[in-house]
Amino acid sequence: MRHAQHQVVSRRMIRAAASGTLALALVAGFSPVGPAGPAHPLLPAATAAARSTPARQLSRLSLDQRVGKVLMMGVPATGASSTTLKTLTRYHVGNVFLSGRGYGGTAATHSVVAKINATVSPAATGSLPRFIATDQEGGYVQVLNGPGFTDMPTALHQGTWSTSYLQSQATKWARQLRSAGVNVNLAPVGDTVPSAAFAPHNAPIGYFHREFGYTSQHVAADVDAFTRGMKAGGVAPVVKHFPGLGRVTRNTDTSMNVKDTTTTRYTAYRRPFARAANNGTRWIMVSNAYYTKIDSRHIGTFSPVIMKTMLRHDLAFKGIVISDDLCNAKQLSPWSYATRAKTFFKAGGTMLLCVNPAAIPTMHTALVAEAKASPAFRKVIDAAALEVLDTQAGN
Repeated sequence: MRHAQHQVVSRRMIRAAASGTLALALVAGFSPVGPAGPAHPLLPAATAAARSTPARQLSRLSLDQRVGKVLMMGVPATGASSTTLKTLTRYHVGNVFLSGRGYGGTAATHSVVAKINATVSPAATGSLPRFIATDQEGGYVQVLNGPGFTDMPTALHQGTWSTSYLQSQATKWARQLRSAGVNVNLAPVGDTVPSAAFAPHNAPIGYFHREFGYTSQHVAADVDAFTRGMKAGGVAPVVKHFPGLGRVTRNTDTSMNVKDTTTTRYTAYRRPFARAANNGTRWIMVSNAYYTKIDSRHIGTFSPVIMKTMLRHDLAFKGIVISDDLCNAKQLSPWSYATRAKTFFKAGGTMLLCVNPAAIPTMHTALVAEAKASPAFRKVIDAAALEVLDTQAGN
């Protein structure tokens, strides 16, 4: 998409932490941000839930809350309306994506996030905190701007830096995000555009200089540096868009029937995603394109071959498989919101990203109904919610 967290703390760190606010914050998935700002305070109602194991947390959630835990809803970076806040609470939405563009700086963003976090409650989220994400790649794709946020260059420019410098810059950018209350960044782009000559014809990536370079080795090294820097700064990186959008010509956000007719299951262009999985990155986003040589019948976010076989089996990925936007993307036009939601989870997805808040009620209702009707699907939702809780706990 143009425009989810492996915490940098471990169980050992949590056990070693002194009792009190710090330990509770770590367990809840809110690590301190160091020099960039203070640790995120926990709501008092969240502390009891934060002490528990993910399995115990899951056991205390209702079905409605479990479904909410595997949804990420778009909220304007400039602030949530009263209607949007009601949607967050009524449909128990467990994760938020700050969308669009905000220019108020870190202080303004912190205020926006505080209002979102104020809706955490026993009834809404089971007192569990939310992942708060945004899209901070750099260049044409930087949601948060203004005082306190660096004006980030494009990934293509970042790709000219040494990996050590890129990592240090990513750590700085992550600390800025943490100081504003954001703990997940839907970046970096792991897609490889095959050449500079093709880049202008690659609508979603190359046209906007979102690629780090033109070989999978180059991209893998920079994805590794960017993800390590983000994690060092306390923010979970999300590597996207598996298995790659570097070879398509049209953009799934704005076009239908977008196809990659070249990429195969064992393509070398998997390398950046494989390296991210190996270095402990816990979030990978799946593309909405068709891959005719992998699974011609399903788009990536509906494909068991791509999510289960390639990601889980071939790459041994453990973590959150998040969708690209399943609500506003033109590629999804042929399917109802309900079908999109159910098909994504049945195919192996963990968290559904929906940038359009108005679609959440339909999706949530459909998922709850399907889980009530099908014990097998209920297990799918439970497993996805547990994966989110495990990732949030830093497991």
